[in-house]
Amino acid sequence: MNIPDFSRRSLLRGAGAAGAGLSVGALGTGEAAAASPAAATSAEAPPRKGRTMVDTPFERHRTVRVGLVGLGQRGGSMIDLYLALEGVRVVALCDPVREKAERAAKKVTDAGQPAPALYTSGEDDYAALCARGDLDFVYVATPWDFHFEMARTALREGKHVGVECPLALRVDELWELVDLSERRRRHCMQLENCAYGRNEMRVLRMAHEGLFGDLLHGAGAYLHDLRELMFDPDYYEGPWRRRWHTKLRGDLYPNHGFGPIAGYFDVNRGDRAVRISTFGSPALGLAAYREENMPPGHESWKESYIESDMSISLVQTAQGRLIRLEHDVSNPHPYDRLNILAGTKGVFEDYPPRIYLEPEMSGDEWGDFDKYADRDHWLWKEHADPPGGHGGMDYVMLFRLMQCMRLGLVPDFDVYDAATWSSPVPLSHASIKAHGAPQEIPDFTRGEWRKKRDGLDSEQPDDPQG
Repeated sequence: MNIPDFSRRSLLRGAGAAGAGLSVGALGTGEAAAASPAAATSAEAPPRKGRTMVDTPFERHRTVRVGLVGLGQRGGSMIDLYLALEGVRVVALCDPVREKAERAAKKVTDAGQPAPALYTSGEDDYAALCARGDLDFVYVATPWDFHFEMARTALREGKHVGVECPLALRVDELWELVDLSERRRRHCMQLENCAYGRNEMRVLRMAHEGLFGDLLHGAGAYLHDLRELMFDPDYYEGPWRRRWHTKLRGDLYPNHGFGPIAGYFDVNRGDRAVRISTFGSPALGLAAYREENMPPGHESWKESYIESDMSISLVQTAQGRLIRLEHDVSNPHPYDRLNILAGTKGVFEDYPPRIYLEPEMSGDEWGDFDKYADRDHWLWKEHADPPGGHGGMDYVMLFRLMQCMRLGLVPDFDVYDAATWSSPVPLSHASIKAHGAPQEIPDFTRGEWRKKRDGLDSEQPDDPQG
């Protein structure tokens, strides 16, 4: 169930300082690059090499010392939010494009913090950042190929690590990060901001209060027209994201849809994702866009796109619930993550938000979701107008994560969630190749999913500042 073998260096060759801020050379030639594409195709869990990270709290930190790796579109904006958080200090920055690192460093000093150390010398300088003795948390915001090796390096150096999605692109890589997290007693987390959206967290609370009755099915998606951006050499600073459409056929970006629905269903906390079946449409959108917009001789004319314009996956849980995941970034479509939840007492559908609950509503007419604002999660009651992009969800996510580290709390999500939410990347590709045949999703918790425990639906700490 792994993606086709190919050189990480060759994928982004010529991309310059790749879209999220690191050049292709930083991918290295380590164990992952040499791994066979047939490795770890079984859903059977390998023997545990450490102790479970379930319900493992952070050690308490008076100040959380952060290092950022990748200062492009994502990392270059997220640094503003780290600097806005009390009790957080940015001590190190890494990007092979020195101008980016210097620009980010100025933000740090302008915020009144000491000048951070810069790591801009060579393709593998992130390893030197991870080796620092004065770091508690490493944030990775780089092109997808880099995520596994950087997360692995941070864990080996004894650092907690948060990674932009997806966590990794192969099943064996996901297992390796699970094992490293358990052995090194450090958290490895998927920084899934959409799980912290205001609507998502309100629906989460309502679901756990039983307002939807017994939960039956949900849907999440990433429907986002990225054609112009994928052909823009300045936005992604090269073809790295577009070229994934020449390598995989399935859901390249499942996390934004999967994470919130997994929260509603308490996946890994009383239920688990068991299997996935995926079907894909023809791959036509990028080629059509290229035909209309790219001049003769443009590098994209050498590319053959195989990624399904629309992939639709069905995930079944151990309790028999269904999760529908959709992915389409290659065709005209207003932005949509679906965000649907249905149970025996009613349904919520987003974009636009609307709700139908019995006995409050009848006559097949949607109700007003705003009337349930009193069910907002405490994070959104405390931060009603948060700074930053994506409607404030980025800030809310980082505030809660840094709060957990400062107070020594169990994080809202862990390495098992990260692995589960990213597993559709390789498994959907395998399912499409097998004409939709179901692919088993590994139990990354090794049986711990049966234990009821807290997750994104957290309780507000008595002393939020510690």
